[in-house]
Amino acid sequence: MTTSAPARLLCYTMAIALSMLVFLVPISGVKAAGARVKDIVDIEGVRENQLIGYGLVVGLNGTGDSLNNSPFTRQSLQAMLERLGVNTRGETIRTANIAAVMVTANLPAFAAQGSRIDVNVAALGDAGSLQGGTLLVTPLLGADGEVYAISQGSVLINGFKAEGDGATVISGVPTTGRISAGALVEREVVFDLGSQRTLRLSLRNPDFTTSRRLALSINDFIGAPVATPENSATVRLTLPRNFNGNIVDLITDIEQLVVQTDMPAKIVIDENSGIIVMGANVRVSTVAVAQSNLTVTIAESPQVSQPNPLSLGTTVQVPRTDLNVEVADSNLALVPEAVTLAQLVEGLNALGIGPRDMIAILQAIKATGALQAEIEVL
Repeated sequence: MTTSAPARLLCYTMAIALSMLVFLVPISGVKAAGARVKDIVDIEGVRENQLIGYGLVVGLNGTGDSLNNSPFTRQSLQAMLERLGVNTRGETIRTANIAAVMVTANLPAFAAQGSRIDVNVAALGDAGSLQGGTLLVTPLLGADGEVYAISQGSVLINGFKAEGDGATVISGVPTTGRISAGALVEREVVFDLGSQRTLRLSLRNPDFTTSRRLALSINDFIGAPVATPENSATVRLTLPRNFNGNIVDLITDIEQLVVQTDMPAKIVIDENSGIIVMGANVRVSTVAVAQSNLTVTIAESPQVSQPNPLSLGTTVQVPRTDLNVEVADSNLALVPEAVTLAQLVEGLNALGIGPRDMIAILQAIKATGALQAEIEVL
């Protein structure tokens, strides 16, 4: 059976339209991307522990502490030498190749005895640089005063210091450094996660809506009411009786779930640097905004006044000040009701407003009650 040209053209046009519809429907139905459970929560008991220690860095090329200005360095050096069988009590020690340092590290959760962790080293005295230094054996203590790791190794720094008789060049911070895998774990923090029947999931950004959505997503996936939102920051997770596995298996199953997070309308302002960060839900009611720039210019051009010849006068300097005041007024701009964040920023930028003035305007709009957002000043 043959088909006429108009019929073939109509079928071809319908095919194109249907193909375009296939591509357009998914795009129009796309929702905002969510976040995985493992990226928005912390698990109760699974945490790092901070460690700290005091030690000595040796092998510095004359950039260490001045022993006269750093008595703690001198006392630590004498105590270390005495432990090694060298008595220096009462003797004058003059060396600039040693520095007292504070050593810090984070002990990861479930770190096993014998594993290694990274440590940070920072000078405590007046050392100029830790370049080329070696940290001697340093115990790292936890908040309970117990030793959890032992650190030792060569210190790597990111900066440097070079100086001469007439100039000094410093790049970065040469008095801080890092030792990769520089500490050996000696004591474990015991926490048997697998034996737990219930635990809590802590939201990193507390929000009642997100907390409820998280619990609903977990319950829908497991098919049982195993998750209960306790407040805006906590969801309690209970191991079901018929679950084939322990609490670790349950966490593994749910940590890849995608949850649509929510956030309050908030504006964060750093007045020192002039940085403004606005959330997507910021809304502004109808308000009028005007901003004027006041520029005051002061120029000093003193003149010299000389007396007439044969007079008894003296030459004096007469001050002369040129003062100029300029006021650049802008029109009153109307911000319509319920504008979005993009519209608000675009409108304020159209007025030629800089970050400093924008901070003042946002605070003024908040004072009128027209800004539907929380302002946090850092």
